Amino acid sequence: MPASASPIADDARCPCGTGLVYGECCARAHRDEPAPTAEALMRSRYTAFAIGDADHLRASWHPSTRPAALDLDAGIRWRRLEVVRTEGGGPFDRTGVVEFAARFVDADGARGELRETSRFVREGGAWYYVDGDVAP
Repeated sequence: MPASASPIADDARCPCGTGLVYGECCARAHRDEPAPTAEALMRSRYTAFAIGDADHLRASWHPSTRPAALDLDAGIRWRRLEVVRTEGGGPFDRTGVVEFAARFVDADGARGELRETSRFVREGGAWYYVDGDVAP
């Protein structure tokens, strides 16, 4: 998705759950401003899933683990994000861990939850998602 295009208005509440509007929250990372923390990057990635921004997901994925292609499931509607815990991931850290629970509704109306412990690394002043362990 081009930086100027977005399916969500800057004055709409950001899907990531901070309470801020999109233009003051995840839109910054979606428009190539480096996220200040691993948690901020994780929230921007959740919002990218919620609005279908595969370009941001790939760009924020560390090159060593980035998939060649990313196919988002249009039938999934991401509904709520809860940050469970963080380790490191601050503006002066080199690594960080963010555990989160993301709730969704699928195309059939079934509700579900994705719980993941994600690992991040900061290189060249930018945070990148490396990988994560999905809880059963």
